[in-house]
Amino acid sequence: MQYSKPSEKTDFIFGIHAVLEAIKAGKEFDKVLVKRGLQGELSHELYAALKDAGIPFQLVPVEKINTISTKNHQGVIAFISQVIYQNIEKIIPLLFEEGKIPLILILDHITDVRNFGAIVRTAECAGVHAIIIPDKGSAQVNADAVKTSAGALHLMPICRSANLRLTAQFLNQSGLQIISATEKANDYYYSTDFTLPTCIVMGAEDTGISNELIKLSDKIVRIPIIGKIDSLNVSVAAGVMLYEVTRQRM
Repeated sequence: MQYSKPSEKTDFIFGIHAVLEAIKAGKEFDKVLVKRGLQGELSHELYAALKDAGIPFQLVPVEKINTISTKNHQGVIAFISQVIYQNIEKIIPLLFEEGKIPLILILDHITDVRNFGAIVRTAECAGVHAIIIPDKGSAQVNADAVKTSAGALHLMPICRSANLRLTAQFLNQSGLQIISATEKANDYYYSTDFTLPTCIVMGAEDTGISNELIKLSDKIVRIPIIGKIDSLNVSVAAGVMLYEVTRQRM
């Protein structure tokens, strides 16, 4: 299996001691890669620190780590996040207290950094209050994402979720309608009343929205396609959906 090298703009640190110190200093991590089978007293301390801080980590072959750095990484590389992650369970009550109509966006395993950055830029312009991403299997929140977002990543609250299904359930129980955008739907997106508290779900272009989230949705909708190509780029589709919300709410 081949692994691609990260962008030169990607910030990362390596080595067990360095990562442990960064955790203690309160650094925000996008993700941490740990060599599969890593043993020893320090590794146990590392695992405990990662779990206590709620930092997502992946067990990977050492070859993957070596493609990123051949220095003395001790089997550990951590990618520094460009943002401070927020808690959606704190954001929603505050929005209602302030008299706002929540508009939340869930990105279900969208891994392309430029698509992610473009969506964040559009979401900020359209008045989205927060974006939720899974803590594993999502685009890296790195310098490329910040650049593509035109800096919107520094303005938009980004929330990580260990379980998107449970997060969607929380939003639904908090009074938000869950609207999933998929080409498999029968209803068009403009048939939805977006003046209500809303969470829009967008899925990856290759896999779409997970069945778990589809089943939880109050409504699934699609964007009409007139031409021969059967789908839009996900960042464009997100823009179409979000600006229908803006149109209705204005």
